[in-house]
Amino acid sequence: MQPLGRATVPRRDPAPSRWAYRMQRLWLTPLFRVLFRVGLPLACVALIVGTYIADQGRRAALGGFVADLRERFEDRPEFMVTLVSIEGASPELAKAVRARMDVKLPQSSFELDLDQVRERAEALDAVQSAEMRVRSHGVLQVVITERVPVLIWRSDDGLTMLDASGHRVAGLAARADRPDLPLIAGEGADAETTEALDVMAALQPIAPRLRGLVRMGARRWDVVLDRDQRLMLPAEAPVAAIERLLALDQAEDLLSRDVAVVDLRVPQRPVLRLAPFALSELRRARGLAPAPENDL
Repeated sequence: MQPLGRATVPRRDPAPSRWAYRMQRLWLTPLFRVLFRVGLPLACVALIVGTYIADQGRRAALGGFVADLRERFEDRPEFMVTLVSIEGASPELAKAVRARMDVKLPQSSFELDLDQVRERAEALDAVQSAEMRVRSHGVLQVVITERVPVLIWRSDDGLTMLDASGHRVAGLAARADRPDLPLIAGEGADAETTEALDVMAALQPIAPRLRGLVRMGARRWDVVLDRDQRLMLPAEAPVAAIERLLALDQAEDLLSRDVAVVDLRVPQRPVLRLAPFALSELRRARGLAPAPENDL
């Protein structure tokens, strides 16, 4: 029983209100805390920046400042290319590569398109590949892998030096300028350089007599030897045919005889064509009339 004369004070409910309870529960959510601590400041910054660059004049001024800052950085002396060094190429090719690259010096390494410069260098026939590196002290190092000519191709356009893959290396003014390189001729001969080299390798025992190979009908080879002798090779397995011929020559001394043509196109039946003088002597020995001149 309460004493008389004292007012009754209602007790405060210690439980949080509904909104306070919801906010406490929401604050316990990790995603909400991240959004409040990180997302809200970023949104405020984005709003301020967006408001600032909304003005066209401010955007132009900001762009000019960034461009000027970038230009000052890229044009620093330590980033400038002042010299081009070409390695792995002959003096003539190095001069041609330097002219073809057309690099204006001095130039910032940031403005130098190395892929484009490499493509220009590799566009030369004599360049197999090129590697570009910007070295210290402002040096653009160009490492050239030069194509090595192994054949001379005679076509309607003149003489052309080819590498082992049949790619053009350079033109040739006269056959006497490169007597060390073997000669091939005929339509499509440049597309069969690998087979031509195999044939020439098989002809090593008689290499001093070899004058060249002629592509016939874009499908097979004729071997031209000195003394106007010709070996007609088959379209299939020409190296095997040469090996059989060389074995026969070693046993019978065939190629030293007065033979004009050795037809090996049919492996089971090689055919010999005698030179005009030998044919006349053979007909005379057999008591036959001399053959007409155009009957060969």
